[in-house]
Amino acid sequence: MSKALLVLADGTAFEGSGFGAEGERIGEVVFNTSMFGYQEILTDPSYKGQIVTMTYPQIGNYGVNDEDAESAGGPQAEGFVVKEYLDFPSNWRATSRAAGGTLGGYLKEYGIVAVEGVDTRALTEHLRDYGAQMGIISTKDLNVQSLLDKVRSHPGIGALDLVEKVSTNRSFTWSEGCGAWGRPQAREETLLRVAVYDFGVKLSILRNLVDAGFAVTVMPAATAAEEILEKDFDGILLSNGPGDPAMAVYAVENTKKLLGKKPIFGICLGHQILGLALGGRTYKLKFGHHGGNHPVMDLETGRVDITAQNHNYCVDMASLKGQVRLTQKNLYDETEEAMHHLELPVFSVQYHPEAGPGPNDATHWFNKFREMMGGRV
Repeated sequence: MSKALLVLADGTAFEGSGFGAEGERIGEVVFNTSMFGYQEILTDPSYKGQIVTMTYPQIGNYGVNDEDAESAGGPQAEGFVVKEYLDFPSNWRATSRAAGGTLGGYLKEYGIVAVEGVDTRALTEHLRDYGAQMGIISTKDLNVQSLLDKVRSHPGIGALDLVEKVSTNRSFTWSEGCGAWGRPQAREETLLRVAVYDFGVKLSILRNLVDAGFAVTVMPAATAAEEILEKDFDGILLSNGPGDPAMAVYAVENTKKLLGKKPIFGICLGHQILGLALGGRTYKLKFGHHGGNHPVMDLETGRVDITAQNHNYCVDMASLKGQVRLTQKNLYDETEEAMHHLELPVFSVQYHPEAGPGPNDATHWFNKFREMMGGRV
């Protein structure tokens, strides 16, 4: 393995060894507290523009496969940082196109730079104390000052429209459910037609929609609201995605035109876009929520779901006072996690009800969407 460096924008540097592709990548450095699911995390389009650090110390032990990716395009993260990479997977499902089904081979195949041997506990504590920040990983340029100059010249991902980089450029239908891991699929005659705005949609969202009884059509992120309405879908889902929601101006403007016309369900970035479309504001968290172990309480029933989360921005519910009611809160830091419009058939959640990876506590939201659209469950 070649020597590698991770340098943060504040000048903090970490040494390690490369185990993916050779090269150099810049991104916002964040940490994920999940103990498993690194393939799903890496392939989640919401991580576009980010370098992901895993807090769990050993990564790679079960390899990768061709079924668990959350994006058809392979890994979406800019880079990957771990404490210890295991190059000898033990898992009968590790049968990826990459040689031997190894994580390192998978990352190399897709050109993703990865670093192991980093003190990820120290890195996580640093990000927790000082906040997520831009960073650069390199297996070629090993001069700290040179790398620091490069990362400081980057405008930051908050200045970029990352949605356009991950969205589909053509509409398509989706009919695959969760398979052995999912619920029994609805009968064909009960299907409701839903348009999914692809801001970086995870495949698990599409699979859960199918299992909940929807005929799914995925639309490009910039699809005009008029086109959606012409096709007379029964409902609209605003998907997850990367970056600052304020940069996806077209998404906000189209959502404004759809409010009150069709039932709408927003997930993660879709939740934030919905908040902006309603005239509210969003704000950036210090280091974001990234992991599969966040407890969220329903304020009406007291039910607590353990949820999967991946976001750096939140909706300020105070800016929407009189329009929506807050329905859920995060029990870690009391950030606001879900809202329901007071008059319109519109609701949204900040976390990922489809998980992938993570617990399945919150998949009931897909059935609630179906109920809101007038369908039987």
